[in-house]
Amino acid sequence: MLRIFWGWFLITAAFAQDPTFVCPMDPEVRSAVPGKCPRCGMTLVPGIPNPIAYPLEVRAVPRNLPAGKPVTLELRVIDPKTGKPVTQFEVVHEKLFHLFTVSQDLEYFAHEHPVLGADGWFRLETTLPKAGTYRLMGDFDPAGGTPQLAPKTISTAGFVAPLAGTIAHPQADTTPKQGSNLRVSLRTEPAAPIAGMKTMLFVHLEPGDGIEQYIGAWSHMLAVSSDLVDTIHSHPFIADGGPDMQFNLFFPRATTYKIWMQFQRKGVVNTVAFTLPVQALQ
Repeated sequence: MLRIFWGWFLITAAFAQDPTFVCPMDPEVRSAVPGKCPRCGMTLVPGIPNPIAYPLEVRAVPRNLPAGKPVTLELRVIDPKTGKPVTQFEVVHEKLFHLFTVSQDLEYFAHEHPVLGADGWFRLETTLPKAGTYRLMGDFDPAGGTPQLAPKTISTAGFVAPLAGTIAHPQADTTPKQGSNLRVSLRTEPAAPIAGMKTMLFVHLEPGDGIEQYIGAWSHMLAVSSDLVDTIHSHPFIADGGPDMQFNLFFPRATTYKIWMQFQRKGVVNTVAFTLPVQALQ
């Protein structure tokens, strides 16, 4: 699955005729001249890159993935044209690989960074906290390719429940959340988001001092549908280091989404979560 970039579908005929430089990660960021993306720092590229999916392979040590015990996840990216492992990657937000892990019940979330070995495998030592099914989402940018958000599903030892039978149905929750040293408030416009239409998410942080970039961005956000099918990794559309930020999202389906947001204040990373129902267009 490619990263969900709804900006691809909003290109006008006028844009197609003019030479324009685009951020490969945030394609709504465009410029008439070469440069860097002000949101993520990536080098702008000419024209619109053609998205191509790069398969992600996953294996584990030990292979049976025991819950509650240390395991090593190994991940490898395959070039869809040659069938060989990719060994060259662009740096995205200060890292070569971002791995998001979400449990099937939507209670566990992790944002970690596997390290690339000489053999082409990224490795991460981690612990899956409880028995169950987990969705892995690899966020990476192969050299010569396009940014990816590639999913894989894994289950711990002894867990055989079918994925459909364990789909979470969380209640809506947009009340303010307390992080490690930040209180985060969320307001959406429209108040009831509609699938396929732009939703603006306005975030307010308290206290508003000491806000710092975390891994090259003012915030990282991951939205995941309750059935783990749709995933969106995004960064603020508007942010300047102050207490207010704005995200612009296009939710692809009418369902419930769990949204994790990460902010850094005075060296401390805050992770908070909201649950947002999205309606169908009437």
